[in-house]
Amino acid sequence: MTKSELIETISEKVKGLTKKQTEVVLETVFSSIKEALAQGGKVEIRGFGNFKLRSRKARKARNPKTGASVDVPPKKVPYFKVGKELREMINKNV
Repeated sequence: MTKSELIETISEKVKGLTKKQTEVVLETVFSSIKEALAQGGKVEIRGFGNFKLRSRKARKARNPKTGASVDVPPKKVPYFKVGKELREMINKNV
């Protein structure tokens, strides 16, 4: 599902919201999640999952084209851990 499909689905289910209003709400949710992660925080949505950061250590890598060794600096990457209710709902149909 793309973002535009999500906006359309939400605007159909929630009476009284136009697609433009739904887009603003969805963008606000996404930007709030991004801001929280950028500040090093965690976002927990009960029944859905958690967004948090994981730290990756510095490491040596290899450039596949030249074969030269490259230093990769430490970094933080976003991570999503699925919630119990969502995991159970997905696995129920298996």
